[in-house]
Amino acid sequence: MWNILRRAFFMLDAERAHVLAMQAMSIGLRVPGAASLLRRWFCLEDDRLKTDVCGLVARNPVGLAAGFDKDGRWLDVMACLGFGHVELGTVTPRPQPGNPKPRLFRLPRDRSIINRMGFNNEGAQALALRLRHFVRPEGFVVGVNIGKNKDTPEDLAVDDYLTCFQTLAPYADYIAVNVSSPNTPGLRKLQEREPLDRLLGSLSDANRQLKRPLPLFLKIAPDLEPSPLCDVAEVVRNNGFSGIIACNTTIGRPASLLEQHVAMETGGLSGQALREMAQSRLGYLQSIGGELRLIGVGGIATAEDAHRRMAAGARWVQLYTGLIYEGPMVVRRINAGLLQMGYNGGVNPKNTNVS
Repeated sequence: MWNILRRAFFMLDAERAHVLAMQAMSIGLRVPGAASLLRRWFCLEDDRLKTDVCGLVARNPVGLAAGFDKDGRWLDVMACLGFGHVELGTVTPRPQPGNPKPRLFRLPRDRSIINRMGFNNEGAQALALRLRHFVRPEGFVVGVNIGKNKDTPEDLAVDDYLTCFQTLAPYADYIAVNVSSPNTPGLRKLQEREPLDRLLGSLSDANRQLKRPLPLFLKIAPDLEPSPLCDVAEVVRNNGFSGIIACNTTIGRPASLLEQHVAMETGGLSGQALREMAQSRLGYLQSIGGELRLIGVGGIATAEDAHRRMAAGARWVQLYTGLIYEGPMVVRRINAGLLQMGYNGGVNPKNTNVS
């Protein structure tokens, strides 16, 4: 069934197909009994799947990566599709339209995507309003990925991140800091040691002022080589961040890509073509990261992919491109496969304070 629907959606522009598919599911949830039916189809409930990251107990270790639902418009849908957590955003202080269209491109034979969306979103206040009224199902963790506006000068970037943090922290379970998107000019310069230290230090200070300090994560680029990656891990540790999300999209273009005519598009590459690079970066971080919690993302589409990422140190994994190519059953299939491989998140249902 999904193969037929996918062929139909793939006849449309990628961004338009994405919005139409999610709107259709969102409207469908208004039908009495539809949400219950979707949960029976797509959700796999098993105590062995419960996984704790920094005190956040998700019903399973499979999450939705940032970028898929920037504005929290489809949280109800994602809860019905069986995700253990969802990372919203990237969100900026002020609304912005993003880059000119077209800006999302499929590479079907490579099961990959190139995007240059440019943080198109409705702004932090709009997302805060949605989260204020969203009732979380048990075990459904909601993180928020924050960034800066495109027209904000680099020397004022910290102010943008602080504005997002202060607006959204009351409604988020964790905050992810995006300094690794290739689609906002100058953003990746914030991964350099001095500006990164200043940014993370400011956010950590703001977090300590909260009555309920949140887990903080840094999302990094897969294009970082070992030496700067060591610097990043050290800055993250020194500023009291909980962990690292590895990885964002890559500006690289592997020679093995089959869709070379599409690969010429500028933007970040995700999906199967990113899988081995993301796997490698995660494994390296595990070897140097010490106590840092790791979340694996990039090219994950099967239980085997998720298992490999967990063996390399990830506590949770995230999907984006895998959902597009594999369809809405992918979360259930991954969780079922993990259980067959003996997965046990280690959370005692009688005591969810396991770290």
